[in-house]
Amino acid sequence: MKQLLQIGAEANIYRQGNLILKERVKKQYRHEKIDMLIRKKTTRFESRLLEKASKIIPVPKIINVDEKNMLISMEYIDGEKLRDCFDFVDKKEVCIKIGTQVAKLHDNNIIHGDLTTSNMIVKEGNIFFIDFGLGYISTRIEDKAVDLHLLKRALDSKHYKDAEKCFNLVLKGYQKSKDYNLIMDRFEKVEKRGRYKRKKK
Repeated sequence: MKQLLQIGAEANIYRQGNLILKERVKKQYRHEKIDMLIRKKTTRFESRLLEKASKIIPVPKIINVDEKNMLISMEYIDGEKLRDCFDFVDKKEVCIKIGTQVAKLHDNNIIHGDLTTSNMIVKEGNIFFIDFGLGYISTRIEDKAVDLHLLKRALDSKHYKDAEKCFNLVLKGYQKSKDYNLIMDRFEKVEKRGRYKRKKK
């Protein structure tokens, strides 16, 4: 029996025993054939991205990809979302580990696209990154800087009391990136752009 865990804009998430099922939902506003092609393509791409990431950092293992039904089956990680246990973990250890793992992804040109504590699961000292639905492959320094910027904003939003300290610890782990200096130079520019846009509003 499937248990609905989450209804998303792009996909619904179910649990079935020891599996997580990610099913991309039909968009009524799109032409049926175009919608099918888009959902097939994104299902295929996310599964390949997860497969690539699995060789680098902890992520859920893919069990099956059903492109016909736009469904990815993957292992259920029996842990806690970092969002829900953030106040009870060793923040220094966890944040440095997050930075190290993001650096590994970026060094392999994987952009997660939605780095938040809701998309990280803590289990037995490991941080599993989940939901690569907005992810993509890019060699651009800009894209890697924006990925970090989004993580910083997520910490500011969800964990504002410790956000600055925690993000600095993330960057401590991120120093292992081979392009650290280039990315940080661009990150500062991205941050300035973000502040300018917020002031404009």
